[in-house]
Amino acid sequence: MLQAQARPVHLYMEANPNPNSLKFVANFMLVDEGVSFDFPDAESAKISPLAQELFNFAAVERVFIASNFVTVTKSESVEWTEIQGIVRDHIKQYLEAGKAPVPVGFDKDPLFDENDSEVVKKIKGILDEYIRPAVEQDGGAIVFHSFHDGVVKVQLQGSCSGCPSSTVTLKAGIQNLLTRMLPEVKEVVAEGV
Repeated sequence: MLQAQARPVHLYMEANPNPNSLKFVANFMLVDEGVSFDFPDAESAKISPLAQELFNFAAVERVFIASNFVTVTKSESVEWTEIQGIVRDHIKQYLEAGKAPVPVGFDKDPLFDENDSEVVKKIKGILDEYIRPAVEQDGGAIVFHSFHDGVVKVQLQGSCSGCPSSTVTLKAGIQNLLTRMLPEVKEVVAEGV
């Protein structure tokens, strides 16, 4: 786990394909590379003081933390122009205080399990190397869920959860890549969508 420390914080905002999400990008890593935390509601945010604080804003519906960014999903009833500055300033002040967004660490890589089959290891490797960086660029994450009878199930997190273009990304991008690289894969579906 990366240790948070008081430092100058530069935070900029990026739009992404989900109009209700906004990505707040910091000038340093917030959590370890390849690790992400998705908080779909305030109840799930117990391990993240930053997410808990962001849920105090009535318009905040989801918080996602990965790499060097925090993606916030707002309710449809509020425009970003009304709250983006307040949310950005809150995240900036939190980070300037040297507080960790998610103060937990891992003894081993949470992505890989030595008990995985060779196909599952390859699927996870492709997701991590080729797909995760692109999905993170849009303020979200894709997490391997399972593989059975040629069907890969994944979970979409952050701005990808509920995004209007996530189905196209899933089928046209991710499924095409996995089926081309691994003949064992026949289909990719999103779990819980």
